[in-house]
Amino acid sequence: MTAVFAGFALGFSLILAIGAQNAFVLRQGLRDEHVLAICLTCALSDAILITLGVGGMGAVVKAAPGLEHILRLGGAGFLLVYGAMRFYAAWKGGEVLAPGNGGKVSLGAALSTCLLLTWANPHVYLDTVVLLGSVSTHWPGRTVEFGLGAAASSVVFFFGLGYGAALLRPLFARAGAWRILEIVVGLTMWTIAAKLLHG
Repeated sequence: MTAVFAGFALGFSLILAIGAQNAFVLRQGLRDEHVLAICLTCALSDAILITLGVGGMGAVVKAAPGLEHILRLGGAGFLLVYGAMRFYAAWKGGEVLAPGNGGKVSLGAALSTCLLLTWANPHVYLDTVVLLGSVSTHWPGRTVEFGLGAAASSVVFFFGLGYGAALLRPLFARAGAWRILEIVVGLTMWTIAAKLLHG
């Protein structure tokens, strides 16, 4: 069980920092929009990437620096656009940001954004595939247990974030709070994009 706990602890610590994916899950949880589907998508995506990492794909990604450069540029471009959308939403304000109204996005649109924020983010590959994959080698013969622990941390984190956001809904019943959230999310997206471009 030591390998499982080690995988869980490392996986949880890596995912805990605020990022594009986490900000999106929080926003969807606050809006109560497709929370189950979003949390499942994030957790399953992480599980796939972690499986690739502990299966040896970390070495492949590390050996292809050109791939990382392409991922960085593509991810930064998407984050810049998505951040601009959040700033526009904050400026516009109004009923489209109020939870429970008719301005909900479709399941397909929410999942598309979620998948882009997950799979177009180079840091996701560096954390799940490269880093977790590398650390799993310290547990010879128990890399599967290590990977299961890391995948379990994603399930706990995303479902806790998505459904735990309900506790903050009374605060976000006010339009001003939604505007602040949109600005914070936009700044997060642009900060990550800047790091990708200068990293």
